[in-house]
Amino acid sequence: MFDFHATVWYTIVDFAITGHYDLARLGGNTPAKTPRRPRERRFYQQEEKMRRFGTQGRVYPDRHYVVPRTEEIADFIQRVKEGRYIVLFAPRQTGKTTFFRLALETLTTQDTTYFPIQLNFEEYEEYAAADFYASLYREIKKEIERVFRKHRKVPADALVRFLENTTITDHVSMHEFFRKFGERLVYHHNNWQRVILFIDTFHGIPLALENSFLASLRSIYLTDRPYCPHSVCFVSVKSIIQRDMVNAVSPFNIQDAFHLPNFTFEQVRELLTQYADEVGQGFGPEVVEALYKQTVGQPFLVNRLAEILTEEMDILKTELITMRHFSGAYARILQEHNTNFEHLLTHIRRDLRFEDILMRIVSHSIRGVFFDRHNECIDELTTNGVTSKGNDGTCQIANPIYFDYIRQIFGTQLKEIEQESLS
Repeated sequence: MFDFHATVWYTIVDFAITGHYDLARLGGNTPAKTPRRPRERRFYQQEEKMRRFGTQGRVYPDRHYVVPRTEEIADFIQRVKEGRYIVLFAPRQTGKTTFFRLALETLTTQDTTYFPIQLNFEEYEEYAAADFYASLYREIKKEIERVFRKHRKVPADALVRFLENTTITDHVSMHEFFRKFGERLVYHHNNWQRVILFIDTFHGIPLALENSFLASLRSIYLTDRPYCPHSVCFVSVKSIIQRDMVNAVSPFNIQDAFHLPNFTFEQVRELLTQYADEVGQGFGPEVVEALYKQTVGQPFLVNRLAEILTEEMDILKTELITMRHFSGAYARILQEHNTNFEHLLTHIRRDLRFEDILMRIVSHSIRGVFFDRHNECIDELTTNGVTSKGNDGTCQIANPIYFDYIRQIFGTQLKEIEQESLS
């Protein structure tokens, strides 16, 4: 059926792209189509399917531009294969969940003998012990069923009966469950040899249960191989030894810390190149350099600036993105309220000592602050991605965007301090 409104729209698009339009199309009797020129093809491909720069939660390769992190994933997978109990930690909104899910997908594609159980502790912080372990077992059962469905396999009757007749009520019964599940899985389904346990947002575990939970996993790790789980990965904003324990010392001294770094310059360039190749709109080389320099590769900030430049500034897709555009995007991000800045502000205002340290760092008239991770405040600010160690051994703000944003927050106070120092 002839759709007049759609036809007019595509006629306007044709004129905007090619400088001419097809009168026959307006009559509804469009002649045989002629091959579209490269720019036209690119436009219509954009309309059909266009990925975006991800700034809201987990990133999906089919919907977003993604940094592969090939070397980091290879390192992580090797640790899993070696049976290590890994703590993957980095500040919020640095791509932790995306990274570990990509790594998991890569591992299970390469080697089908791994049986992955994925959990998330985000909602558990206020749970009582009985509720926590009951919910934990329900989630473990769901994951086991999901893996079987994914591989189009039916679990053995004996394994089904075991799962139906088992409960987890505390850390001891959890230890016993994994031992028995590992034995039955290998006996009835010997294609799966090694269970790997992935726990996202581990810092959501009820604090009163953390020590005993970790002690059970440590006990499993120290038994003779093979043990179940073969490998465990915790995803958290802190390494476990940094967390406040009920007791003074964490029982989890077996952890293999895996810190997820910011993007490198090459990774930032690769991310922007994905967009340029797909859409046909390039970034000037000086823009790529400036974007990396001002963000120091912080994943959210990289993607957010790219998102502003490609979606919110009405730059023609036929136009090169230049430093003039970048300056506008930079000014815009400093004036907005986004979740990353909200987290930053929450950490800063949680403790007056944080404010004092940060004002001393960003003030041009006060001597710098020595970088000391034994200092509780500096350690906390660094763990949360606010500060880092400078080349001269002093504390510095983690990236120029945070520096400018913090100066905005403390604007009036900083002026008073700087004026006093000059008087």
